[in-house]
Amino acid sequence: SKKVTITTLQNLYKNNEPITVLTAHDYPSGLFVEKTGIEICLVGDSLGMVALGRQSINQTTIEEMLHHCRAVSRGAKTPFLVCDMPFGSYETSPKDALRNAIRFIKEGNMEAIKLEGGTEMAKTIQQITSIGIPVLGHIGLTPQRQSSLGGFRVQGKTAKKAIKLLDDAKALQQAGCFAIVMEAVPGPVAAYITEQIQIPTIGIGAGSGTSGQVLVQQDMLGIYDRFVP
Repeated sequence: SKKVTITTLQNLYKNNEPITVLTAHDYPSGLFVEKTGIEICLVGDSLGMVALGRQSINQTTIEEMLHHCRAVSRGAKTPFLVCDMPFGSYETSPKDALRNAIRFIKEGNMEAIKLEGGTEMAKTIQQITSIGIPVLGHIGLTPQRQSSLGGFRVQGKTAKKAIKLLDDAKALQQAGCFAIVMEAVPGPVAAYITEQIQIPTIGIGAGSGTSGQVLVQQDMLGIYDRFVP
């Protein structure tokens, strides 16, 4: 298979073809993504829960993410490789965020990073994209902030909150994101935002009106349904 690049993703978007994203956290799961022909392989910080057995993704460290990124990259050669920046690695300042983003590209063998937040993170994202590191945005339900959101709840259910999500999406686009994840957003809201911006939207529980979808490998394979009590 031909290596997936930013240009590949842009061409899929222009041709109105779906973009597929699948998570991985180690060499075997990275190899699985490689064999499926998925365009984007995401090393998510959710590995802290699904692979390390923790109660919160916010306990996942930079060093742990780098370790898992390297393992995934050995198996997933063709997909575009994206990793989550874990909680605490980008919020303190744009300078800290840039330094840590560089580590994920240089030490983790990743090709892009993902971080959570809307307009409040635009300056940080612009700092990262300005030196050529691709950024995947993430709005709606932002798991690292779920405590302040009242848990894992659908976001954007009121007109005011939907408008805020649209403003966030436009800010991330302006900051240079190559695409935006929208998680737990009502389908009509996600579809409307997708129509209003000029970069792909990747849905997680956001209906069928987005440019693509994220699948969690453990959920797709039913691993926890079968083996975890």
